[in-house]
Formats: sequence, structure tokens, C-alpha cells
Amino acid sequence: MSIVYLGTSEFAAQVLGGLAAADHAPGLVVTPPDRPRGRGQRLASPPAAEAARELGIELLQAGGVNDRAAVERIRAAEPRLGVVCAFGQLIREPLLSELPLLNVHPSLLPWWRGAAPIERAIAAGDAETGVTIMRVTEGLDSGPIALRESLAVGDDDFGALAPRLARLGAELAVRALDRSAAGTLEWTEQDDNVATYAEKIRPEERRLDPGQPARELALWVRALTPHLGAYLELRDGERLGVRGAAAEPGTGPPGELEVIGDALRLACSPGRLRIELVQPAGGRPMGVGAYLRGHPPPRLS
Repeated sequence: MSIVYLGTSEFAAQVLGGLAAADHAPGLVVTPPDRPRGRGQRLASPPAAEAARELGIELLQAGGVNDRAAVERIRAAEPRLGVVCAFGQLIREPLLSELPLLNVHPSLLPWWRGAAPIERAIAAGDAETGVTIMRVTEGLDSGPIALRESLAVGDDDFGALAPRLARLGAELAVRALDRSAAGTLEWTEQDDNVATYAEKIRPEERRLDPGQPARELALWVRALTPHLGAYLELRDGERLGVRGAAAEPGTGPPGELEVIGDALRLACSPGRLRIELVQPAGGRPMGVGAYLRGHPPPRLS
């Protein structure tokens, strides 16, 4: 079956690799254009674009997938089906009507519709999440569902959970493509009454606030590690990234930082956050012991 793949992120790149490995490589991959990244602001391609090049798949980098030139390029590929995964652009007419589109979404829809379903599931303390294969419609991740499968979150942070979900997403996408080719793919409408929304992570959500419970802060550290990163705002104006932490019982004035062994204890409201892995500004992640050998004990602003 000739397909077109629309994706952007590392998650999308991993799903694309899974499709290619299962003999479902698309005839065309559509991603956004290169953009500046990192401290040097050098132009870099989206991960899905890099994956397409490595796999030898024709690539279209389009600033607007609904623009006439992009639509014509997709039509020229003569796909029978489209697969969308972490694409980041809203797909509108005429593509919605012309091409059946399957979306690989890393949540158990209708839970966590939107841009950051993996982060929101971890931050909420969900025991399980999963992947849903749904049909793209005009609504936000609200189309009918074809396949859905769950997996346990455990103690995973984003960096560990996302690849597991990507592998599951590729498996379900292959299954959906096979069923579509056989004419046996069935759909079930979502229940909008139980939907939740995974909004894009706001910059202020990365800052760890000791006025919040330690358990919530520990979940945020896991949800944002390693790609976005939670941090403490220090008295000197610097940010100290927090890459590994756990909640534990304890008391103290919220915001008080104690050095105990090779860990920092942050008093919260309630509980304490045991911080074991940090990342100083401009540096790499390191254990608290190594950090303290080269820095004075941190103080919050």
C-alpha cells in the first residue's frame, strides 16, 4: 500500500523506522523545514527528516502542509493512505477529504488529547498510558479510534517512556495498515465527555516550586527529563537543572536546601525532594556529589 508519512519529532522518527523495518516504508515523508537549534542556533533538520534521509525515502519539508504546493506534491505521490505522528501542523481541507489519515497518538484517547500527552501522563502520576490509532478529523485528536493498547508507566521518565511508546506505536500502525489493506479496519467513536487535554508545556511549568508537594515536583522532573528539563532558580540568577529526584517524607521551611551526603534535600509543602542528579548551566548532568566538589551549596532565590 502506497502511503505518505507526516511527522516531525524524535518520537515520529522512531515510529517511521519501525514502519520501514516492517516493509511499510512510505513513499513520501513530510516534515517542517530546518530551523535554528541549540546555543549556536545552527540550522538543524527535524528528527523525522533525518530518519527519512537515512532510510532513502523521498522527503518534503513544508512550512505549511495545507499550502497548494505541498498538497500537489502529496497528490503526485499517489498515496492511498496517510500516517500522521507527532507532526505539529493542523491538517485541513482538501487533504482531510482526499486522503484517509491515521494518527499514531501516544496516549489512551480520549485521555490526553493534544501536544504533550507523554509529559502530562507522567506529571499526573498516571499508572498507565499507551498508544491509540485514530482517524484524523477537524477536531483535536477527537476522531474515531481503530486500535488502542496500554502499557505501564512505572518509574520511567520521558526519556525511557517515549521510546517504549514509539515501539508500540509502530506495531499498532503496522497492524492498522495491514487491516486497512484487508478491509477489516473498524472504528469506534470517542467519548468526548471523558476527554482530557495535554497542553504544550509552558515555560513556567519547568521551574520547581517548593511551595508545591514534593511528590508533584518529583513527577515533573520525570516528565521533563531529559528533553525539556526541570530546574531550580538560584539566588544568583542561575538555573540549576534537576534531572533525577524522588519525593520523601520530611519537614522544613519550603525552599530550604540541605546537603546530606551526596544528595540535596529540598523542603517542600509537604515533604522533601531528594535531588540526586543535577545539570549546571552550560554543563552536563552530574551527581550532586560531583556538583558540590566544584560549586558552593546552592541557595534558592
